[in-house]
Parts: sequence; structure tokens; C-alpha cells
Amino acid sequence: MVEGDPDVKPIVGLEIHVELHTATKMFCRCPNRFGDPPNSNVCPVCLGMPGVLPVMNRKALELGIKVGLALNCSAGGFSKWDRKGYYYPDLPKNYQISQYDLPICRDGWIEVPLDDGAVKKVRIRRAHLEEDAGKNIHDHADHTGVDLNRAGVPLLEIVSEPDINSSHEAGAYARAMQRLVRWLGASQANMQMGHIRFEPNINLHIASAGKTYKTPIVEVKNLNSFKALEAAVAFEIGRQTEEWRADPEGFSLEKLSKQNRGWDDVRMATVFQREKEEAHDYRYFPEPDLAPVEVGETWLESIRSQVGELPLQRRERYIKEYGLAFKDADALTQDGPTGDLLDGAVKAGADPKRSVNLLLGRGAAIANERGCQIAEIGLAVEQLAELAKMLADQEINATAAAKVFDLMIAGRQNPRQIAMKQGLLAVTDAGQIEKWVDQAIADNPSAVQDVRQGGKKQKKAFGFLMGQVMQKSRGAAAARQVQDLLEKKLGGGQQ
Repeated sequence: MVEGDPDVKPIVGLEIHVELHTATKMFCRCPNRFGDPPNSNVCPVCLGMPGVLPVMNRKALELGIKVGLALNCSAGGFSKWDRKGYYYPDLPKNYQISQYDLPICRDGWIEVPLDDGAVKKVRIRRAHLEEDAGKNIHDHADHTGVDLNRAGVPLLEIVSEPDINSSHEAGAYARAMQRLVRWLGASQANMQMGHIRFEPNINLHIASAGKTYKTPIVEVKNLNSFKALEAAVAFEIGRQTEEWRADPEGFSLEKLSKQNRGWDDVRMATVFQREKEEAHDYRYFPEPDLAPVEVGETWLESIRSQVGELPLQRRERYIKEYGLAFKDADALTQDGPTGDLLDGAVKAGADPKRSVNLLLGRGAAIANERGCQIAEIGLAVEQLAELAKMLADQEINATAAAKVFDLMIAGRQNPRQIAMKQGLLAVTDAGQIEKWVDQAIADNPSAVQDVRQGGKKQKKAFGFLMGQVMQKSRGAAAARQVQDLLEKKLGGGQQ
């Protein structure tokens, strides 16, 4: 089945599990840290030992509310904790502390930009807090290991309404959520570290013979990449279409209800796991060891004041105020601190586009090498602003600026001092530049003739002469002065 069949409407809702960026776990003081030796960040509370009592992590609650407010949710007020009972090796208590009927955030929405320029509005049913489970390790030949370092880590589960209608929309929604939680500092949202996981619920509404058929709802569990999410949704649309065609009356939501499936990356297919649980299967009841939570207006407003400008709003501002192309503005709103570098440099008097070129050029390259965000490479606003000003004033050329950029990142030094020490400041002495230009003209009569004659070869020949001057000056000549002088001496230069 190809997506886009007018008689087949995919109905997709998405559950997104976001690990919150806190120093400690949700209900104990164990470190919330990735990569430590297995079972080293555990204590009697997160191991479910008898007689222990949980204590709520206030920071996790505030981060969850902060995300909810950014999603236009009703947040705060009275909420409580519930026990969600199930047995699984990675949850040693045999229950999970979660929120059932009174989530901390509810009834919101988010606008999701799509590739075709349209905007999709997706409603948010709820966002509730809970604790994460541990992790089963299948690296051993004869047994499965269990690492409980992750058990008890603060988790925000964001549940959408079934407003998504294609695999591409599902991917766009997930990417928008990742950007948002990173932007707010609520989560690192690193999929390789399991910080964000996706569980789409998928079925089809199929119009046939004057009737609308609804296929069984499938929840695909624990997807940890955008690629897997989009592929799983696309596969389910195709699989469910074929199943319905084979048995239109039997393959229905009324007769088969719901099921859980997993994703097989090798086969690129979903595989059956079990029938889907309903709320009563989890035996929810109020958590007796934790007091309810009531977030009053004063507390709520203090959290709201931390939300600030959101990424899509900032992207539009960059396009309108700084004149940035959509691609550059989008790249600089993937995380808040990187955009803050740009805003800080502009406020300090730097040209926006010069600053952007530095950030998305050498800055992005270094960040990519280190596997981090641009804001995390060690660049200060003052350094960025000074280097951008030097470029704008032609005190340094682009090649030299890249060298200065690397050195100032490594040593946290002032870019002007680096350029002076390394001999990278542009030569602006008119007499010296004229000598280099005259030498380049004398050494390259053929290129000079091509420039003066005009035509197809003129632009390439002029660029060649510019390069010859820069080569003779070892990159030190001020480029604008070289260009102006060449144009003057060659009778008008480029046409």
C-alpha cells in the first residue's frame, strides 16, 4: 500500500517518553547519569526494598510542567501519584509510580512544520510524570542481564491525540518534540542514550462501499530513532491495508481490538508481542507513600517565566530581523544556547550573517567532530562577536578566520590577539597591495586579456587573478582592496 490512497486514512497517535535532565532520580537521590557501570547507581528505594519511602524530585516536576506549558497545556493545580502494577525483570518493585487520572499537564497542542511548508496542529491529550524502568542487556550468550541504573529516572510521557495521518507527519511531530524538550533544557533527548523513545498507536479508517471500516489499533513499542518510527508507521499502514483486504469484516477494531507489536530493524517489519493491556490490567490505585501535589498560581507563574521564546518563534524572528535563509534559521534553533550565541553576538554589534557563517561553518564542523551542540564547543559570545566584526571590517579573511576560530576554542583567547600573534591580520597598506596586484597582472597576461575582452571567460579569469594576488600575499591582503584595485587597473573588471 502506498500512503496517499484517498480511501485509506491512517489514524496515528504518539506516546513519547522523555527522560528528564535532572541530577538525581525521580524518587531517590541516586545519580541520573548515563554510561556508569551496571547497577552502580542504585539504592534501596529504586531497588524496591521493603520499608523504604520515596521522595519526589521537585526539579523533575518543574521540568515536566515547563514542557506542558510550552505545549499550551493546562498545567499545575492538584495532582497525585498512582501505582501502576506489572511484573517485569527491569522493574524490581513490580509496580511503577506514575500518574493516572490526574496528570500534571493536559489538553494542549503543538504546531508542527512539515516538509511541504504546511503546518500540522497536533493536540496533546496529557503529559504525566513517572519513573523509568531499568534496561535488559542481551549481550550474553546464555543469559540476559538487567541494569537497574535507569530504574527510577524521571520520565515525562507525552500523549498526543490521534491527529497524525502519515509516517512523515509522525516523524515531523517527533522531531518537533525533540527540539522542544532540548530547547527548554528539560532533556538532552539523545536517542543513542535512550533519553527519548516513541510508541505510535496506528490503525486505519477505510472507506469502502459507503461504509467506514476501522482496523485494529496497534501500538509499536520502544522505537528509539526517527527512522524506525517512520518505517514502523509506514509498514503498519501497508500491513493493515493488506490484512483488511484479505478479510474486511473480520480484521476490525470491534472484533480484534488492540495489540502490541515490536519493530525488527533487520526485517524492517513489526512483529506481534501480546494483546494490548487496558487500564484495569495495571490495577491503578493511589500511591500511599507519596502525598498529592498541588501547584499553586505563584509556583506555576515562576515556572511559566522560564519558558521564554520557543524555537519556531525564534526561527521566524531570525528570518525577519536578521534576514537569514530558512535553512540557516532552522539550524540555529535546534537548541536554545546556540541561538543565544548568535543573539549575544548581534547585541554586541556583530553582523548577523557573519556570525551565522562562523557558527554554521567551523563551529558546526567542530561540534560534529565532538558529537555535541555548537554551544558546547567552548565558544564565548565575546569571541564570536569580535571575530565577526574583524571579518566585516576586512581585518582578516575567511581562511585566517577559520584558523583563529580553532585557536580561540582551544585556548579561550581573544581572536584579535591570536590573529596578531599568528600574523593573520590582513594587510591594508595600499602601496604593498598595489605591488602584489601589479606583479599578478604582469605574470598573467592571458588572464588579463580575458578580463579586458569580457565574455564567458571574464569571471573565471578575474577570480584567478584575485587568487594570484592572495597567493603572493600569503593570504594577508585585504580582499576588498585587491578586488577594487584589480577592477580599476583592468578597466572595469567583471561585468
